[in-house]
Amino acid sequence: MNKKTIELLEYDKIKEILKGFALSELAKEQIDKLEPYIDINQIEKLMKETTEARAIVDINSSIPIHSLVGINNIKQKISKGIVLSPEDLDSVAGLLREIKKLKRFMADKEHIAPTISTYALSTFELDDLREEIERCIVHGRVDDKASSELSRVRKKITILEERIKSRLEGILRNEKYKNYIQDGLISTRNGRYVIPVKNEYRKNIEGSIHDMSGSGSTAFIEPAEVKKYQDELNVHIIEEEKEIYKILSTLTAMIENREREMNINIETMCYYDFIFARGKYSKNINGKAVKFNTDNYINIKKGKHPLIGASAVPLDFIAGKEYKGVIITGPNTGGKTVALKTVGLLTMMAQSGIHVPVEDGSEFAVFADVLVDIGDGQSIEQSLSTFSSHIKNIISILNTANKYSLVIMDEIGAGTDPGEGMGIAISVLEELYRKDATILATTHYSEIKDFALNHEGFVNGCMEFDINTLKPLYRLNIGKPGESNAFLIALRLGMDKNIIERAHEVTYREQKAYDYKNEDIKEIIEDKKASSANKQQLEKFEEVKKLNKVSEKQKIEPKFNIGDSVHVSFMNRTGIIYESENSKGEYGVLVMKKKLKINKKRLSLHVAKDELYPEDYDFNIIFESKENRKKKKTMDKKHIKGIEIELKE
Repeated sequence: MNKKTIELLEYDKIKEILKGFALSELAKEQIDKLEPYIDINQIEKLMKETTEARAIVDINSSIPIHSLVGINNIKQKISKGIVLSPEDLDSVAGLLREIKKLKRFMADKEHIAPTISTYALSTFELDDLREEIERCIVHGRVDDKASSELSRVRKKITILEERIKSRLEGILRNEKYKNYIQDGLISTRNGRYVIPVKNEYRKNIEGSIHDMSGSGSTAFIEPAEVKKYQDELNVHIIEEEKEIYKILSTLTAMIENREREMNINIETMCYYDFIFARGKYSKNINGKAVKFNTDNYINIKKGKHPLIGASAVPLDFIAGKEYKGVIITGPNTGGKTVALKTVGLLTMMAQSGIHVPVEDGSEFAVFADVLVDIGDGQSIEQSLSTFSSHIKNIISILNTANKYSLVIMDEIGAGTDPGEGMGIAISVLEELYRKDATILATTHYSEIKDFALNHEGFVNGCMEFDINTLKPLYRLNIGKPGESNAFLIALRLGMDKNIIERAHEVTYREQKAYDYKNEDIKEIIEDKKASSANKQQLEKFEEVKKLNKVSEKQKIEPKFNIGDSVHVSFMNRTGIIYESENSKGEYGVLVMKKKLKINKKRLSLHVAKDELYPEDYDFNIIFESKENRKKKKTMDKKHIKGIEIELKE
């Protein structure tokens, strides 16, 4: 979906919040890649998964999901033939334990989660593999009981270590060496047991020096009388390492042999993590499942912007049946931009299979794209560069929009001369309507209110305003145009009514008395709006009837023009249109130097003629033979008896 839309509607912020409910990095990577889907069947499947996950989360918050830490690294090691470490094997055993728990957990959830409960059936418990790992690996190391050989070698190592330590302790306690010893601690250097000897007495004790202290005052010596035991110990340590490697290799091979089953387990666990992240997020925002359609019909009931939360004023929004375009007017800070973003963001979330904060009965259309132009609607001044940026964005929207697009534009036409801005706004809205897009736009121009009132497929809407408190209510009211409350606000604040009446006369070129009391203002406004809306609805109905009659009489423009390059579906080749559509819906197409009559249903535009040929290009060069062109040129100059031009079909 359009990257600018994702940025402007803050869809990425929703994904970041969603990632916070996932445990594994693999699931978070899956969320990173999440974008709105356009296949209604896929969307409904994802929405059903989220609904079932939410049902489980509502009754049990402790779901056995493995974090899959280090699993990617383990998969890479196996693919490269690297022997797994005890820690790796512990992780594998942990995953298999969680798979077993998850399978049992989902087994009794069929009544509330009939779809996602079946996913666990595809997993493999691999008890034999898990039990062998648990037998061999204990507390992150290869256990003595992993093999009889390892047990035997480790017993010898233990005996030798005790013998060496006993001999060394005897030396440390010997009065003969009392003055030579730095302290009474036995340590190891380079895998050899040593005692600390004062450097000046190092020659007084027979043995090998394996290290010196940093200050040089202590020499770490392996006495000669323990050397033979130490050498024997090192031989057994090497035997131990070989046996450990053999055990680890065997366990790694067992995992390699079950690689397919392990990959299925990992993918299933990751997908469950992804599903339950959606379920947890749904509970967090009090989200609901919604219906979908491919008829561009939107019906949002009490929708809230998910990033605002519980404090958001609920939004009711309908479009797609009686009208495809909604024009919202109202004062700054009245919530127009939030309303736009709410519709756009909830649409993208729903198409991603995510629950949205709405009331039951809400329905969303599946759009191929959501195209957005939202700027700083609160700016007092907009620079030329800002206006240029908006225009470029609008041009991009016009080039992209079609009947499968939801177009959202904030303060359309703003940032330039009001007259020209209004003209741009209306012409853009007309073009978007011609392209059959679903439109949601805000404006300050009163002329656009009249446009929406009188143009087929559009309806006015307004953000409500409390004249008594002089505060916006942040509620969208579709069907009523926003009215300028400047005069009533000024009167409410105490401005002389004569000045207000004169201002009304200058603005609307009519006289009107402002003789009602402040407490009556709200009621008068509402009465005026109600009667005005009824009259406007009748006028709109009549206008729609007229426009429908006109549209029926309008001549349908040809689908292709002579010179267009078209793709012929049943031949899987391209050709050039040489003759316009006939009464049978057939075009003349030049394909592989043959002129054929092909029905327009089997043709699709490949490259328009304007992109292929210069203006006023002579198509006879393509469609006529060289011989015929010469004859035609001669006949244009004078009549010559006997010259004939053959036309080949």
